[in-house]
Amino acid sequence: QVQLVESGGGLVQPGGSLRLSCAASGSILSIYAMAWYRQTPGKQRDLVASISSGKTGYALSVEGRFTISRDNAKNTGYLQMNSLKPEDTAVYYCNADVFDTRTRALYRYWGQGTQVTVSS
Repeated sequence: QVQLVESGGGLVQPGGSLRLSCAASGSILSIYAMAWYRQTPGKQRDLVASISSGKTGYALSVEGRFTISRDNAKNTGYLQMNSLKPEDTAVYYCNADVFDTRTRALYRYWGQGTQVTVSS
């Protein structure tokens, strides 16, 4: 079993910055990919950014403002969010595609979410 714990959310003014973290722990052989999603009430969960084998991808709405990264030694992913806008307000979730140490199978896990509110 693997647990993902997000942190770093909060209230920030428009134009401000936040850095989200996603720490993975448990039966981890290796992490194949990590991603960040966000969701607002009544809407589907949308992909924000992803990273796999050093390659990154971003939603058009955040490209140039958000940066995804990961520290493989710490099994931790990050989402640096700059120039935040009110429309970035959402619950942010991380997920990770993890090779299990016992089964060597690939599983996807989700964190519990962290609230980001951009408001003056």
